[in-house]
Order: sequence, then C-alpha cells, then structure tokens
Amino acid sequence: MNKIRLIFKNMSWLAISQVITSILAFFWTILIARYLGVSDYGIFGFAISLSGMFAVCCDLGINTHVVRSIATDYDIADRYLGNAIPLKLLLSIGYFVIIYILLVVWNSSNLVIYVVMLFVLECVLKNFTGLFHGVFQAHEKGIYQGIANILLAVFSFVLIVVAIYFNTGLEGISWAYVIANVIFLGYTTYALLKHIIRPKFQFDFDFWKKLLVWGIPFALTGIFYTIYYSIDIVMLTQMVGDFATGIYNATYKLINVLTLFYGIYTAVIFPVMSKLYKSESSLLVASFEKSTKYLTMVTVPICIGCLFYSTDIIQFIYGHQYDQAGVVLQILIWTVCFLFINGAASTALNASHKEYSVTKIYLAAAVFNVVLNFFLIPKYSYIGASIATVLSDMLILVLASIALKKLDLLPGRHLVFDIVKICISSAGLGIVLFYLKLNMWIAIPVSIAIYIIFLILTRTFDDGDKYIIRQILGN
Repeated sequence: MNKIRLIFKNMSWLAISQVITSILAFFWTILIARYLGVSDYGIFGFAISLSGMFAVCCDLGINTHVVRSIATDYDIADRYLGNAIPLKLLLSIGYFVIIYILLVVWNSSNLVIYVVMLFVLECVLKNFTGLFHGVFQAHEKGIYQGIANILLAVFSFVLIVVAIYFNTGLEGISWAYVIANVIFLGYTTYALLKHIIRPKFQFDFDFWKKLLVWGIPFALTGIFYTIYYSIDIVMLTQMVGDFATGIYNATYKLINVLTLFYGIYTAVIFPVMSKLYKSESSLLVASFEKSTKYLTMVTVPICIGCLFYSTDIIQFIYGHQYDQAGVVLQILIWTVCFLFINGAASTALNASHKEYSVTKIYLAAAVFNVVLNFFLIPKYSYIGASIATVLSDMLILVLASIALKKLDLLPGRHLVFDIVKICISSAGLGIVLFYLKLNMWIAIPVSIAIYIIFLILTRTFDDGDKYIIRQILGN
C-alpha cells in the first residue's frame, strides 16, 4: 500500500470516529448548556479549563516524545512504555496535589473543588489513553484509536443524558465524563495488549530521568499551549464572574467541536512527518504545504459563514439565554482557521526535532495572551478575551513562519497563490451571502455549492491535488 493510501486509510478511521464524536458532542454541548444554565455552565467551563491547564503535570511531554521515537523504531516500544507508565502514575499523584492546594488557596467553594477534582481524574485517565493512542499512531494503526474514540463519544453522550434525566446536577455531569473515560481507557488498554504490545512495568530510574529530559521541550510547549488556550476562562471567572465565563464557554465549546478535526490531522500526520524527516526530508516540505492548503480550504469558508449566522447558530444551539455569545462566536471562529494552520506548522517543526522553537513560540504567545487578557477582560469582559485569543493566534502564525523559514521548510510562492485563491473564493462566498440574505438552513447547501464553483473558477486544485486524489482512490 502506497504512503498516500496508508495515510488516507488511517485518517478515514479517525475521520469516521471524529464525525461521530463531533455530532454527539454537538448535542451533549447543547444539553449541558441548557440544563445547567449560564452560571453553572461557567463553573463547568472553569473546571475543564483549570484541570486542562495543569494536565501537563501528569505527562511532562512524555507522550509526544514516545510517539516520535517509536514511529522511527518499533523495537524500543517495550522499554519506552514499560518505563513511561509507572513514571506517569507518579506524576499524576503530584498533579492531584497541585490542583487541590491551588483551589484551597483560592478559597473555592466545596462544589467547585468537587467538580474540578473530578475533571482532574478525567484528565489523568485521558492522558494514559493518549499515551497508548500514541503507540497506535506510531504503528499507523488508526482503526483502534478510531474505535476507542467512538466508544468514548457514545458512552459520554448516553451517560450525560442519564445524568440530566435523573437531575443529578453539575456533579452528575462531571461523573459522566469520568465514567466514560474509564471505559475509553479500558478498551484502549485491551487493544494495545492484544494487537500491538504487552509492556511490562520497568523501573529504570536512569531512563526515567532521560524521559523527563527528552520531554522537557514538549512539556514546556504543553504548558504554554494550555495556558494560552485556558487562561482566558480562568481569568474571566476570577475577574468578572461565572455568568461571563458561561457566555464565553458556550462559544468555546462550539469552537472545540470544530477543532476536534485538528486531532485527526495531528494523530495521522505527525508520525509520518517524523519518518519523512529521517528518510525523505524533501517530502516533509511537500507534506506541510499540502496540509496547510487543505486545512485553509476547509476553515476559511466556515469562518465566513459564522460572520453572517453567528446569532442564529447560538440561538438554535443554546436558546435566547445565551444570545450575548453571538458576537463572541463572530470573533472566536477565526481561531479555528489559525489553529489548523499553526498546528500544521508546529507539527512540521516537532517532526524536524525543532521542538524548542515551538516551545519559544508558545511561550511568547502565552505571555502575550495573559497580558492582553489582563488589560482587556476588566473593561470588555468576554469580548476582550475573544480579541486577545485571536490576536495571540496571529502572533503564533508570524513566529512559526519565521522558524520555518530559518529551516528552509517554509513553502514557496505556490502555496501563497493557493491561499490567495482560497481567500478570493471565500470572499466571493461572503459577497453572495451578504446579498442573498438566506435562511441559515438554506444557506448551508447553497454555500457549499457556491464555494466549490469559486474554487473551480480560480483553479485552486492543481495537478498535485489531482494526483493525491487518484492515489487515494487507488487509480
């Protein structure tokens, strides 16, 4: 099987699982937001953000290093996993302690402490699952990760519905997440042991030290990344209150549903890029160029559509109590576009063993984001937080482009022309929507057709794209 078809096969399994996950996540997001109300939904968002922001404590970059290493040498999997598992168990204990102390210092209510600690447990379970999924990615066995993702989505949805039906409140919703992730980890462990490897616990403390050192750049990137994407909700809660956090979190959850597809890209392409850097570095640039083109092609028209229908989307999903989130969606939707492009750049840099460059980029973005939030949130609340996030994404794009240029990995003019064509097609779509003023449901199929027509007219698809399509189809 050629490399393109293998990539497509793995991406197909993950894509199917992600479509199912996105559909179910869309519905459980609606159910939770409507059930909890704005203020409790603010606590819910705070718990997820705080636990996620410190989740790197139970990993310290080990997962990413393991994926990159095993992808280039399958024989080292037993040693890496055998040592990584007990080391991460020890780190997880420290993670629990850090979060609990922080909540006590903040004089958080018993409800907040209870809910946050449940999501800390969920993060630990998810982190171990992520380690095992990394092995699947390294072996390019997307089927097992796809099945696991489907199980997580289905059980999360069912358990959330049960929690709401029996009116268990915020606590019941939190337990639904935990139980679903127990099942998630259970199946992933079963698939790993049966189909890939049976690792045995190893306590090679010298190797533990090496794992921690090797993981430092990835850990620092993870810290800065999570601060960058989570600090706004934490700062909103502390500086404005639960209601503003609930409005902002409602939009953020929608953005997260869209960015789930970025996980497909990372899971499939990162191991491939690592191999290309080692064996065929010229193809690494081509892989990054095509990734950027296709990700831009998908995300930009979505952003244009949300500019016109943000209020309709919010009202349909959450009801009129979240009407104020419409303007937040108009701003935050652009983070989807930047996240996909910036993610492709970061993946290329990590695969090229330039993880310290990525660390520096996200350090700068995290500091920039915190400073902006500090000044914008008190005056503009969730609007200020939204603006800070988009501006920080733009900074990442600029810094990542500079880093890629230094490595001669920055694509040439051809990609620039393609992106210009995509922007022209998207602008054309926006002009049509502005004048037609269609109902949202009618606008969706009409927009897809119009956008495709514009892509064809601007000749956005070149011979390379056609070749890739033929390879995928097996022709």
